[in-house]
Amino acid sequence: MAATAGILLTGGRSRRLGVDKAGLRIGGETLAGLAGRRLAAVCDPVVEVGDGQSGLPSVREDPAGSGPLAALAAAGAQLRDGGHHGAALLLAVDLPRADEPLLEFLRDWPGEPTAVPVVAGRLQLVCARYGPDALLAASSLVAGGVRSLHELLDVVDHTVLDEEAWSVVASADAFADIDTPADAARFGIELPG
Repeated sequence: MAATAGILLTGGRSRRLGVDKAGLRIGGETLAGLAGRRLAAVCDPVVEVGDGQSGLPSVREDPAGSGPLAALAAAGAQLRDGGHHGAALLLAVDLPRADEPLLEFLRDWPGEPTAVPVVAGRLQLVCARYGPDALLAASSLVAGGVRSLHELLDVVDHTVLDEEAWSVVASADAFADIDTPADAARFGIELPG
C-alpha cells in the first residue's frame, strides 16, 4: 500500500470564535501541535496549510484564508512537488478528539481513494481521506473559481463512511469541532482576553 500523506488545516479565519484556533491549548498542548503530532504518527509525509504553528512543513493557500478546497489544492501541489502521488488525510485543527485510531481507520479504509465519514447526515469533509485524483481535481476546481470543498465530491468517485463503519474506532464526539466560545468552553479551553 502506498504511503498516505497528512494535511493539517490551521489557516482558517475563525470568524465565529474570534481568535486563532491553532494556538488554543488543550491539556497543555496547542491544537496545532496536538493535531500535527497525531497526523505525523499515522501519515508520511505531513504538511500544514497555515502559518506553520504545528512545527510541520507548511504552505499557504492563495489567497490565504480562501477556504479548505484551496488549502487542499495547495497541499496537494506541495506534496506532488515533493514526490508524493498517493492519497492524503485531511484534518482540521479544530477537531481535538479526532485521535490516532480514527485517523488510522480512515487511512486504511479499502475501496475508493476518497473516503468521507458522515455524522448525523453531515459529511465530515475536513476529517477525511482524499485520493490523488481528488488532490488534482481540487487544483483544477480552484483554478476555475470554485471555492466549496463539497463540490469536489461532485467530480471524484468517493465512499461515504456511515456510522456503522467508523463507530468501531470512534464515537460521534470525535468529529466535534470548536467553532464558538461555547464549543471552546465545552472542551475546557479558555479563550484569551
